[in-house]
Amino acid sequence: MASLSRSLLIAAAVLALGACNKTAAGPASDADTMSMGNAAAKVVMNEYASASCPHCAAFNNTVLPEFKKKYIDTGKVRYVFHEFLTPPVQFAAAGFLLARCAGPDKYFNVLDTIYHDQENIYKSNDLRGGLLKIAQSSGMTEKQFTDCISDEKALNALNARVEKSSTKDGVGSTPTFIINGTKYEGEQSMAQLDAAVAAASK
Repeated sequence: MASLSRSLLIAAAVLALGACNKTAAGPASDADTMSMGNAAAKVVMNEYASASCPHCAAFNNTVLPEFKKKYIDTGKVRYVFHEFLTPPVQFAAAGFLLARCAGPDKYFNVLDTIYHDQENIYKSNDLRGGLLKIAQSSGMTEKQFTDCISDEKALNALNARVEKSSTKDGVGSTPTFIINGTKYEGEQSMAQLDAAVAAASK
């Protein structure tokens, strides 16, 4: 798991990959979260994850596809994703801003690409360049990408969402899952999620 500290929240106010200054952030609303699946599903799985977290990437790449097919696509589970910031914070923040700039319909596709490319981007030591390639593959120009990750208002909104997850939801590490009120910390296997969904469905 990757731990989050309040100092990182403060540090995230300035993106090394863009150019912006922090102003006061407004409160985050539940409408700001991204979700998939049946809104009326009996079981709701909240995932708190960071775009820069290797454990989050591992879950996304190896477990989430099967979980989505079995539970989300069939309408049995509503999946709600909550953005978190962990080191390298500038990469996590820029990744989330990029995914949101791509639009709601492309958000999860862009995030999925970031997770699949994460290891190679880290090895290249070119965080901005790696994200730029993903932006361009989603149809953005370099200027649009730069403007996106330099958007002060969007960054403030991101910080507000992370602050809400940390304080109101009591989440301090990634990945964390809350399924119908029960918290599960760290990577979860498909077998563990099967058991969790079964318990939540009773």
